[in-house]
Amino acid sequence: MARPREFEPDEAIEKAMQVFWRHGYEESSLPDLLSGMGLTRGSLYKAFKDKKNLFLLVMNRYEAAQVDAAVTLLNNKEIADGRDRVLQMFKGLVAAVEAGDHRGCLLCTAAAGSAANDPDIAKIVHEGLTKMQAAFLQALQDAPDLSALSKQKRSQLANTLLTQYIGLRMLARSQLPLGVLEQAVQGVQDILEGAAR
Repeated sequence: MARPREFEPDEAIEKAMQVFWRHGYEESSLPDLLSGMGLTRGSLYKAFKDKKNLFLLVMNRYEAAQVDAAVTLLNNKEIADGRDRVLQMFKGLVAAVEAGDHRGCLLCTAAAGSAANDPDIAKIVHEGLTKMQAAFLQALQDAPDLSALSKQKRSQLANTLLTQYIGLRMLARSQLPLGVLEQAVQGVQDILEGAAR
């Protein structure tokens, strides 16, 4: 008779997510993961096979929790003007840093690291960033001041916002003064206002 598993896999993945989120994929060592998850080496390998497979599970969890929350905000029709949704999201990122969260975005960190050279990891990163780009595009389509923009211009603006998002999330990890992030949000507001003219 097989022994029952001594830990809850979902809880272990959540703990692994915190380790990867703090350190990134490459810098998260096996001892970091074992300590953070409260597992033995044998338990980790038996349940999750290897570090990469664990990271793929973590990335799926992160996307479902964090990326989808941003997408939900950007698609929230209760905030009538899509520009307000975009600015609320960016201001929320700065508020998180102000509250002490310097982890940035696990998806962006994975995109910037050598882990993105792995086809399986690259696929998840691409899917997450594509979701964000589509959500920015939807918010722009719901912005009355931007209704005169061509489809191509709106797409370019959505790509610019995605780039700003990735940059701001990476800056959050850098421990730069908060004013730098606040100026970045002001820059996003200026971009949106400029596009509306």
